[in-house]
Amino acid sequence: MLDFSQFSGFVLFMFIFTTGFWLLIFLLTFVVPYWLGGTIWENFKLKREAKKAAEGK
Repeated sequence: MLDFSQFSGFVLFMFIFTTGFWLLIFLLTFVVPYWLGGTIWENFKLKREAKKAAEGK
């Protein structure tokens, strides 16, 4: 059986492991798509503005 120091080490390891796991899931499902979508949208707006400026000359 585990003594207290081994048990507390195991609990600490599991806490860090699961925190990292859920942080990775959060980043891959929310942050990265939001970042990529915003980048694509900003590039689209810049190209559209450049096209309007070129047509206006």
